[in-house]
Amino acid sequence: MHKSKWSNRIVLPLLLLLLTAFTTQPTKTISWSALQEVDFEKKWVPEMNLHMLFPKFPPTLEKLNGTEVQVEGYVVPIDRNNKFIALSANPFAACFFCGKAGPASVMTIYFKTPGKAYKTDQYKTFSGKLKLNRSDYKQFYYILENAVEVTNSGH
Repeated sequence: MHKSKWSNRIVLPLLLLLLTAFTTQPTKTISWSALQEVDFEKKWVPEMNLHMLFPKFPPTLEKLNGTEVQVEGYVVPIDRNNKFIALSANPFAACFFCGKAGPASVMTIYFKTPGKAYKTDQYKTFSGKLKLNRSDYKQFYYILENAVEVTNSGH
């Protein structure tokens, strides 16, 4: 069988493209202790008529901004339509909302496919794109976008 130069020029790049498309980058698991390594900067918020603390993220977290990460924690359902939840480093009774932990111990999980209902304090693992929130005081410091539940989450 005769191969032409033309087919070699097409086949090899096509194979490389397919290999690249099916090769996935490993998802980095991030711990709550790493997420809580933030400093704070006090800024005036005119809409609230008060000073609020805004996060200053260390370089280790800055490198993860916009990347795929995996995080585990305790579920706190906060949306009736199940489009998002809060995920906490601690069970609800000891979480940020009850004054037992800091604001860097919780994140918003926005689902890629919304609709699944979760119960308070279920211990789950999720993966998605990490977004560091530096300025929106109405959101948590951490947001996980396009999140999916990772199966075999044990605790």
